[in-house]
Amino acid sequence: MRTPHLRKTAAWPLVWIYAILIVYASLYPFDSWRIQGIAPWAFLTAPLPRYWTGFDVLANVVGYAPFGFLLALALHRTRPHGPVIGLTTLVAATLSLTMESLQMFLPVRVPSNVDAALNISGAFAGAVTARALEWVGVLDRWSRFRDRWFVPDASGAMALLAVWPLALLFPVPVTFGLGQVLERVEVALAHVLEDSLLLEWLPLREVELQPLLPVSEILCVAIGLLLPCLLAFGVLREWRQRIMAAVCLVLVGFMASALSAALTYGPAHAWDWISTEVLVGLALAIVIMAALSFSAARVCWVLALAALVWQISLLNNASADAYFALTLQTWEQGRFIRFHGLIQWLGWLWPYALLLYLVSRLSSADRSNDQ
Repeated sequence: MRTPHLRKTAAWPLVWIYAILIVYASLYPFDSWRIQGIAPWAFLTAPLPRYWTGFDVLANVVGYAPFGFLLALALHRTRPHGPVIGLTTLVAATLSLTMESLQMFLPVRVPSNVDAALNISGAFAGAVTARALEWVGVLDRWSRFRDRWFVPDASGAMALLAVWPLALLFPVPVTFGLGQVLERVEVALAHVLEDSLLLEWLPLREVELQPLLPVSEILCVAIGLLLPCLLAFGVLREWRQRIMAAVCLVLVGFMASALSAALTYGPAHAWDWISTEVLVGLALAIVIMAALSFSAARVCWVLALAALVWQISLLNNASADAYFALTLQTWEQGRFIRFHGLIQWLGWLWPYALLLYLVSRLSSADRSNDQ
């Protein structure tokens, strides 16, 4: 009887996504591993750190609070009458203590008993918040809203839609153009295989990549806005709901991009990324959204799959300009280094997660039709 709950709630996919992000942020930058001759759990009995800031406290508490909230929500959907708060706190404590213990092998990271305690406290607070929302009936109202708006098996799409605004926070060379990773992957592989015979087998490009043409940039902007909308069209029940969802997604996308620019260049430059290409791409996306708002879910997903492959091809056959490289340095080496660890992989991998989801759903639909 528990399997339907696991399929229906979007909390479980989000729990796994957030747990992976915690692991990445806790162990970043993943290099210079070594055994220091100290037990991994020695930090538990170490003296309290002398120096700490309010930001450190807030970051440790807030970092685990969403994990506790999502896990408690998922457990409540799976086992409504179980010890949700206690089980959530236990899982969060296991995760936090494991991460702190592994940091003992990273010379650039310092494990701390205070950090572990704050992480566990944050997860506990998140779990209590989720339980409180259930007690006052908020979750029941959300369930009724979801049943009225979304088809039953919409958890995967809802998880991808929830992550999309966060993915936009990481700077991108082309507005709404997520997934431009091939150039960086090639450079990273060449660096790893340096002085190795395997480097000769690496299929490096012989032609230097060129920036996108304006028409290609317009297409990438339009497709970047269309993809979450077409994804939502496949799980919403009525065309009116599709129109409202499209409007909300476009607004959220613009606000997330503005926040990314404000974090990178300063609040005064929050809207400097809006160019002629962006406005034309927005107009094109709106026209296509309106035309497809009455289409069948399968049609929307097939078109989304084709558009996604097209956009990935355009982006990964173009180079980022030099100014974008300087922008990344602000995130990777400056004050956003921790935030960078949580966000960059969302921006890089969201289109490929969407690709797998669309292929999986379309393939399962084909098998159902064959039967």
